Amino acid sequence: MAHHLVLFFVLVFGGQLIGGLSAQKLPPSEYGNMITILTIDGGGIKGIIPATVLDYLDKALKVKDPNAELVHYFDVIGGNGTGGLITAMLATSGPHHPNLPAFTPAEIVEFYKQNGPQIFNESRPGHGPRFDGEPLHNITRELLRDTRLSQTITNVVIPAFDIKTRKPVIFSNYKLKNVPYFNALMSDICISTSAAPIFLPPYYFENDGVEFNMISGGTASGNPTEAAVSEVLRHNEYPKILVLSLGTGITKIEQIFDAQTAATWFPWDWISPLLGVLPRLSSLITEYYLASLFSDIQPGTYLRIQEYNLNPDFNNMVNVTKENMDGLEEIGKHLLQEKPVKLNLDTLDLEEAGGTNAEALDR
Repeated sequence: MAHHLVLFFVLVFGGQLIGGLSAQKLPPSEYGNMITILTIDGGGIKGIIPATVLDYLDKALKVKDPNAELVHYFDVIGGNGTGGLITAMLATSGPHHPNLPAFTPAEIVEFYKQNGPQIFNESRPGHGPRFDGEPLHNITRELLRDTRLSQTITNVVIPAFDIKTRKPVIFSNYKLKNVPYFNALMSDICISTSAAPIFLPPYYFENDGVEFNMISGGTASGNPTEAAVSEVLRHNEYPKILVLSLGTGITKIEQIFDAQTAATWFPWDWISPLLGVLPRLSSLITEYYLASLFSDIQPGTYLRIQEYNLNPDFNNMVNVTKENMDGLEEIGKHLLQEKPVKLNLDTLDLEEAGGTNAEALDR
C-alpha cells in the first residue's frame, strides 16, 4: 500500500505543499479506526449549494439523535474560499458553549442571504479588485471573534496562497506543534482564503512575528479534499478514511472548438476558450486522483456531491440578488434528489450511479 501513498503525494502535490513540515498525530476518532473528513469547495455566494446539502445531513442526524451536531461527526473539516468560511462557521464554537458550533447549516444558508449583498456590494469598488473587501473583513471578525486555529471544535484544514513567498499555506491544526505561527485568528485565515483575485483584494496580516500576504486558497488547490486527505495520511498510518466532498456547481462544457479549427488560431485566440475549460479540467483531474486512490485501497469511502450541469444563469459567484440566492438554495435541494455521479477512471466520463445523493448521505 505504500506505493499508493507515494503516488498520491507525487501526483497531487509534487511535494510542494507539505515538504519539510510535520505535526502531532490526530487524536483517536470517536468512531474507532475510521477518520471522517468533510470538504467544501470555494465559489463565493454559490456556497449556498453545499450549505443546503449540509442542512439536509444535519437534520437527518437530528432525527436519529436530537442532540446531534454536524461538527461532532467529522474529525476533519476543510474548505477553500467560501468553503473555508463554512468550515470556520461549523468548527468555531458559539459564545455560550465551548463545544457547540456558532452556526448550524440552516443558519449558514440564511447568513449568506443576509450578508451576501453587503460583501459583494457594487457600491464599494476596490482599487483594482471589483470589491473593496471591507464588509467581508468586518463581518468575519465579528463572526469569529478572537478564536484561533488551535481553538476549533474539530480539526480544520484551510488552504491559502502567499503571493510574496509564492507558495501555498495550509492552515491546519496538525501543523501547530512544529509551525506555531500558523495559530492565527480564524478571521484572518478566512479572509485570506476568501481573497479571490479579481473580486477581492489580497490580505496582509502578521502573526507571531511572521507576515502573511494572502490570496484565495483556490489559487493553490481548487478542491480542498487534496489538502485535507494529505494531512490525515501524513499523520496516521494508513487509517480508514471516510470522505464527503461538496462542490459549489460547475456548468456543462459544450463543444467550443475542434483540432482542425484550433490549428488555424493565433496564440491569443486560445485565451478565451481555455478560460472556460480550465476550471472544469482542474476539478476533474482532482477528482480522478481522489477517486483512483479510494477505489484502489478503500472502495466506497469517497462521496463527491457536485452539480456538474449548473445552469449558467446561477454560475456567477457574486450575484447576490434575492432571486439568484433563492435559486441556489433550490439547486442544493434538487441536487439531493439527483443520482450520485462517479468518474469513470478509464475514460474520465461522468457516470450516474444508483439511488440519490440524499440516500448516499443516509448510508
